[in-house]
Amino acid sequence: MKKILTFSILSAVAFNLTACKKDFLNTSPTEVVSTAPADVRLNGLYLMTYQTGTGGTSGHTDFGQKNVDICTDMLCGDMALLRASYGQYQDVANLTATEMPQSNYNYIPWRYYYRMIFEANRSITELATPKDDEEMYILAQFRALRGYAYFYLMQIFTTKYEPNSSTNSIPLYTTADIVSKPRVKQSEVYAQIVNDLEFAVTNLEGFERSKKGMIDKYVAEGLLAYTYAAMGNNEKVAELSQDIINNSGYPLTTREQTFYDTTKKEGGGFNNVETSSWMWGVDILVENGLDLVSWWGMIDYFTYSYAMAGDRKAIDDKLYAQIRTNDIRKKQFHAGLKMPLYKFFDPNRKQGGQRTISTDYVYMRVDEFYLLAAEALAKLGQDAQAKTIYKKLLMQRYPEATAATDIAYVDGLTNAQLQDDIYLNTRIELWGEGKSYLALKRNHKTVNRGGNHLELKNKSFSYDNPRLTFAIPQNESINNLNL
Repeated sequence: MKKILTFSILSAVAFNLTACKKDFLNTSPTEVVSTAPADVRLNGLYLMTYQTGTGGTSGHTDFGQKNVDICTDMLCGDMALLRASYGQYQDVANLTATEMPQSNYNYIPWRYYYRMIFEANRSITELATPKDDEEMYILAQFRALRGYAYFYLMQIFTTKYEPNSSTNSIPLYTTADIVSKPRVKQSEVYAQIVNDLEFAVTNLEGFERSKKGMIDKYVAEGLLAYTYAAMGNNEKVAELSQDIINNSGYPLTTREQTFYDTTKKEGGGFNNVETSSWMWGVDILVENGLDLVSWWGMIDYFTYSYAMAGDRKAIDDKLYAQIRTNDIRKKQFHAGLKMPLYKFFDPNRKQGGQRTISTDYVYMRVDEFYLLAAEALAKLGQDAQAKTIYKKLLMQRYPEATAATDIAYVDGLTNAQLQDDIYLNTRIELWGEGKSYLALKRNHKTVNRGGNHLELKNKSFSYDNPRLTFAIPQNESINNLNL
């Protein structure tokens, strides 16, 4: 895996401004340095997505977006906690954290996203009238990051989409002030998300990013598609998702990239940002200093990790049982333990071998939009078109010799069966990537846990059960009397 340090490291005392303008990623957060150039501040926000402590704690679950991905995968039940020797994520898995506003599991994502919003607001105000294309591209990325942050806040801190509700909602800040604000109607927050992301899509046209860690037009389109999906605007979801499929240039994840072939001793890993299907991800470097406190430090058996030492995570056994026999994604998981030993792993595959993290993070890949397009088209009653797109993905999830036969069942599905099958395969395809929770909520599904969870075995929870939604943290309620 390539790991070449091509960027400068910010000093705690001074910046090399010339180097910062040329290079993308630095290894020190800069989002709080108000005097830094706009591109350096932008870099700081991207760093926030994976740096430790960005949720305001020193806890081992405080590491940006991928912490949220673990939490949501557990809340929707698709990720089972098998053992909890150290207790990490146990209160999320057993659905008690969401009932305790004082829990850091609520505070960390709240502070992480609002901190990003505050810093984005400050730069958006400063760049209100960009003087050239470069500044416009920077402004568009700040707008995209603000939209991204508000989107996730709305997913994880509200029980369901209720556009006219202000009680089931959050405060909206569009300027960098510290005056506490009340909750607003959901429709106001969603309008802001749509406005930000549409601005980004329009104004990132022609932008050629230097790293996949940056948001470009198609990543912004992806975030916008997810937003419209949460709002139930399937026409826009289908339009945006198909534009990504047809025009972004990203190919589907191949069979070989999907799982580790134990016979050939190759394949899979979901550990390299250069994977051709990845649209948005982070090239993690040794110099970033990530270790146990990271997504890999929680999930990967082949990293020095909680998963290796005793806090084991696995696919829900009911979900695993629904994976068809010939589906190669069944090979991502250990048949007995159900752990993702053949989907996510350090390439050296030595138990606890990776100490300092150099395996990468995936935030978005093109496969998501084949599923999202098919889902939206099916909801619109356009079954033939939905099936065509859907089968393109499924063809890559069965052995080449039998794939056509393996997926022939799709042609005979009724509309209701098709929607259910797409939802099922969304959960299978994106297991461990933080997207199943979004699908649960927008499809108004019920969690039916299997028997391999440490707690709450075989229990069921509706998508809008408050136990599946984070609580506004106690610190916020104390400090913001407008809530």
